Amino acid sequence: MSLAAKPPLARLRAAAQADLSAVVKVEQANYEFPWTLGMFRDCLAAGYELWLLERDDDLLGYGVLSAAGGEAHLLNLCIADVHQRQGHARRLLARLIDLARWHHAERMFLEVRPSNPRALDLYLSFGFSEVGRRPGYYPARQGREDAIVMALQLAVNERWPPE
Repeated sequence: MSLAAKPPLARLRAAAQADLSAVVKVEQANYEFPWTLGMFRDCLAAGYELWLLERDDDLLGYGVLSAAGGEAHLLNLCIADVHQRQGHARRLLARLIDLARWHHAERMFLEVRPSNPRALDLYLSFGFSEVGRRPGYYPARQGREDAIVMALQLAVNERWPPE
């Protein structure tokens, strides 16, 4: 019987300015209309939560969360293409929801493209539900694409994370 070597566990950590070039590299490789380095810098400067999921020196993904006034907003969640479909988005999203609770948010919001069914399925599996639409919110090849606005009620005593 052969035992295959398991890859080292991925770890979560808060990002720093020095991490932003790696974040932008993943962002640009995964999105047709990526955020800029300046946008990520602004997020850190504003005190937003920017968390990385990494294994050794390999950035698997990242997420950005803002929280204030009893609400949280997932601004960006990205897993590098070569690391997708391995449960990393679930782990990162669970951490960001924990952070929203830590900030005493009662509700968490996000926008997602209708053309991104994998992301929609992920958010639905965590209990997010559609609460509205933003017409023409995202840039697209053929002009603009709507955003589906989703929300998650963050009850204090609910079982977490969902099974």
